Amino acid sequence: MARALAPLMAEGWARFALEADLLIPVPAHWGRERRRGYNQAALLAEALAEHLGLPVRPGALRRVRATPSQVGLDHQARRANVRGAFQADPRWIAGKRAAVIDDVCTSGATIEACAEALYQAGAVAVWGFTLARVILRRSFSIPPGGAYGADRAGTER
Repeated sequence: MARALAPLMAEGWARFALEADLLIPVPAHWGRERRRGYNQAALLAEALAEHLGLPVRPGALRRVRATPSQVGLDHQARRANVRGAFQADPRWIAGKRAAVIDDVCTSGATIEACAEALYQAGAVAVWGFTLARVILRRSFSIPPGGAYGADRAGTER
């Protein structure tokens, strides 16, 4: 499905005028990836890269500890669950604008944890870009046709 969905993601990328130097899929824990047989974020990143002409660097970010499934956890528990779970390689990241690619964003906790690791490795900007977004009415809303994200200073975009 990644190849079929990548053109839709590329349209969204262009619509929001995102700028990045590389795409980084959210890394799955090796055990989970082995059981599944694939990493859906990596498949999406590879397919999207073909449309954007950007390199994919799956090794630039790695999961340093397994985390339980996020299903059923509230936002605070999700953040605690993935805090410190990722580590980035400064050789690939320092001075770069990175786009973290994932399939679904529910609370943003995983992308936040990835972004924190990327900023610690010297990234100058980090975008979270997902195929699907769960909208939780009680936490915030996205204006029609709008993008949601925040830069390091917390300014929303």
